[in-house]
Amino acid sequence: MLSFCEAVLRAKSVQEIWSRHCQEMERYGFHRLIYGFTSFRKGNNFGHEDDLLILSNHPKEYLDIFVGEGKYRNAPMVQWAAQNDGPCSWRVVADRAMRGELTPGEIEVIEINHRFGIRTGYSIGFSDPLSYARGAIGLVGRPGLSQDEIDRIWRENERELMVMNSLVHLRISTMPYSTGRRPLTDRQREVLEWVAEGKTTADIAIIMGLTPSTVEKHLRLAREALDVDTTAQAVMKASVQKQIFLNASHAAAAR
Repeated sequence: MLSFCEAVLRAKSVQEIWSRHCQEMERYGFHRLIYGFTSFRKGNNFGHEDDLLILSNHPKEYLDIFVGEGKYRNAPMVQWAAQNDGPCSWRVVADRAMRGELTPGEIEVIEINHRFGIRTGYSIGFSDPLSYARGAIGLVGRPGLSQDEIDRIWRENERELMVMNSLVHLRISTMPYSTGRRPLTDRQREVLEWVAEGKTTADIAIIMGLTPSTVEKHLRLAREALDVDTTAQAVMKASVQKQIFLNASHAAAAR
């Protein structure tokens, strides 16, 4: 496990971390993974799909339905992980089904999962100091493994599995990442960072050697790329997505 942690800490990209994590979880019997992170949650609302970071080694056909059609919003374990911290066995879904507690939407998601061979697993919810940020990961048991066997694997390896999954979440959630929206250009990032420093359009034009109208154009394009209405919102959203970096006083001013 130490070599895995060292590799995750040394990794330079989200994809490098994710690839290594999928390989490691396979060793424990979890052959399919899906991770989600949002910085724009409000209650049970995860925000716009284009602002979600979703990583998975599930086949595209499944992700097109589960994510692309928004079925994840009704997934029982996604709902659980959105409201709870720590690990949870998928046994709770079977228990709820036996008690007749599942909604039609939840039943539909379970039927979709079964169609793709997704029957057993564990989910982990990750809290965040920011109330509007949330992460979760679903670990799917290898075909042929019962939930009893998955639960046994978890009991025997819980400390290692929690450390590895928590480290991966912490690293990924603090790295720059791209979502469904186009990333900011270097110029757009620079003008937003100068705005965060308290500079006016005229100041930025002088600093960057541009005309004020060109600065305004970069700010407008940044707002469009981030799908926000104001420059203050653009500064905050770009900071949350790690596309620009603010110190504490700048973040407070942006809020």
